Amino acid sequence: MPEPLKNLLHEALVGDMADRIAGNAPTFDKNRFVMLATDGLTARELMERSALIRDALFATLPGDFREAAAILKASLPAAGRPGLSGWMLLPVNQFIATRGPDHFDLGLDLLKALTPHFTAEYGIRPFIHRDQQRALAIISGWVDDPDQHVRRLASEGTRPRLPWAMRLPQLVKDPAPILPILTALMDDPEDYVRRSVANSLNDVAKDHPDLVAAFIAGHIDGASSERRWLLKHASRTLLKNGHAQALANFGFAAAASLKCELRLQNAEVMFGAGLDFEIRVTNAGEITQSLMIDYAVHHVKSDGSLSPKVFKCKAIKLAPGQSHAIERRHAMRPITTRRYYPGEHRIAILVNGVETASQRFVLVMPSPDPA
Repeated sequence: MPEPLKNLLHEALVGDMADRIAGNAPTFDKNRFVMLATDGLTARELMERSALIRDALFATLPGDFREAAAILKASLPAAGRPGLSGWMLLPVNQFIATRGPDHFDLGLDLLKALTPHFTAEYGIRPFIHRDQQRALAIISGWVDDPDQHVRRLASEGTRPRLPWAMRLPQLVKDPAPILPILTALMDDPEDYVRRSVANSLNDVAKDHPDLVAAFIAGHIDGASSERRWLLKHASRTLLKNGHAQALANFGFAAAASLKCELRLQNAEVMFGAGLDFEIRVTNAGEITQSLMIDYAVHHVKSDGSLSPKVFKCKAIKLAPGQSHAIERRHAMRPITTRRYYPGEHRIAILVNGVETASQRFVLVMPSPDPA
């Protein structure tokens, strides 16, 4: 069994934090900090542990944020000297997110200094929520920073739907203010940064598909292989959903004169096993066609309705009269993100975003073990 994530914040780490802060603040009461930060620590989950340590910082750092910020900044690693780093900085993020917005520029500057040692993408979001225009004006200046972590923070921290983080409703509604940031970072030399740009665009596409498809179209001509990868990764939700412009951006026009056959090996699938199937596509037209072949499993929900989930399969080119067969096994096993229900499911084949064949199958749940 993997180590529980909550154990990344533990008593020994709290002691190290105390020592590193005390080395830059002689009046810091590290014994009180440790006592407060470890009181009931082991009984808490990860974010609860972080909040407990944050509250201990509230109680032991100076009440003046400017003084506290100076201590925390001085306590970061520098010139080979150990300092606050890694998971120690999760509660520091929370400290800055709570008190920093009242000292706007100073708080963002501290998060910028922190991010090379641990992500600050969660910490900057309360600043954006408080005053989006002012925050983005500062963050936009980070796109040319020599540190890749700072550049990535400009993209990752402004994602409208960043997982596990505060939602940014203004940017969900209108993402236009972050597009100049993403454009500036699109050809960043670091893959680490470019992936963040792609993820941010994919976030935006969930609410504004036409906007992102048009954005991609405007930046794909003459694109390097790195930029082309970024744009395709940014389009992954659009491509799964069969968005016509997104498909056209990558050369997948509406398929014509295409024959698609779907054959299931079994009409019943026992939960824990897999659905084995074969797809055969034939180009009955007169021109070569570029085809993106995906499949969607329509899962039964608790109320008996069906909910589709699209899975990537294969991209091919078919000459006139040519056929291509694909064999797949789709696992039907326990996962943390889905609850399965018995009953009649459906699998559909999508070619360039359009359903071209489908079959039904029955998912059978195993009988419970006798008591």
